[in-house]
Amino acid sequence: MEDTLFAKIIRREIPADVVYEDDETLAFLDIHPNNPGHTLVIPKEPAQNIFDISDEALSAMTRTARKIAPAIMRAVDADGMNLVMNNKKAAGQLVFHAHLHLIPRFADDGLRSWPRKEYAPGEAGAVAEKIRAAQ
Repeated sequence: MEDTLFAKIIRREIPADVVYEDDETLAFLDIHPNNPGHTLVIPKEPAQNIFDISDEALSAMTRTARKIAPAIMRAVDADGMNLVMNNKKAAGQLVFHAHLHLIPRFADDGLRSWPRKEYAPGEAGAVAEKIRAAQ
């Protein structure tokens, strides 16, 4: 965890275009943005993803996202904003330090969300029951 790219950014061993920082979080521009203004919000507390982050660190990330999202929207004159967290490799996580993506969206930016699928008859109820049972 201490050797992740984001941990090095927190320690200022690697440069980043920081847009916000407080005692608990750091926000900086993604070096491979989906759109201009694409920002990452990370906790300073070590955590790999949603499955091991503390409630406090997750809350801090969300507060920071809420604070800077309007500024990002104004700065790039965006029409909308996606807030995304990829958790684990299969979900597209590339850096194993918890982070939120704030992605400004524009009416015709060409980005597409995930494809939609349909449940087979009765499948949704069975899946919901499995989730309730797994809690």
